[in-house]
Amino acid sequence: MIEYFFSQYETYTTLNIVLEITAVIFGLLSVWFAKKDNILVFPTGLVSTFIYAYLLWQWELLGDSMINVYYFVMSIYGWYHWTRKKSGAIEFPIATITHKEKTTALIIFVSTIIFVIIVYLYFNKFTNWYSYVDTFLTAIFFVGMWLMAKRKIENWIFWIIGDIVSIPLYFLKGYTFTSFQFLIFTIIAGYGYLEWKEILNKAKILEVQK
Repeated sequence: MIEYFFSQYETYTTLNIVLEITAVIFGLLSVWFAKKDNILVFPTGLVSTFIYAYLLWQWELLGDSMINVYYFVMSIYGWYHWTRKKSGAIEFPIATITHKEKTTALIIFVSTIIFVIIVYLYFNKFTNWYSYVDTFLTAIFFVGMWLMAKRKIENWIFWIIGDIVSIPLYFLKGYTFTSFQFLIFTIIAGYGYLEWKEILNKAKILEVQK
């Protein structure tokens, strides 16, 4: 069983294995803090995404690498956005997506797919079936990260979809630790959605009582 899941690591350097495990740990911490609506989601996420951007580039997984570069940038933006206050209160609490933001999300989704296709064609990376899946997955995660940075509850729906697709994808690519990470991500994301929903409902009740 162990050989089935981890035999591919025989050809990996010790450094890359340590880096992947480190990225997984910080990635799990980041999602857990996101579930708790805790600002630490961003510093832990920065560590994970920085490592993954490097590793995935080394593994020539350009779409995946771009996802993590984007995560890194959006984590900085999200960190700033979540800490903004107005009259001593959080300026942007958990909320649902607006009609305008739905349009923006659609633009991000379509633009990302077009951009990734151009990059993959330029580097001649459409050589296997999962390159095409990467194109869709990159767009899903780009929207999810943007919504999380905006503190919109719908971000969890995009994470869940992307995580479910990523579980078998990363296993077939030969990155078992990362595949297991996405399995745990899926579970945490489900609870994250429920927890944010509860926070949102309590805020609505308080608003009505005012």
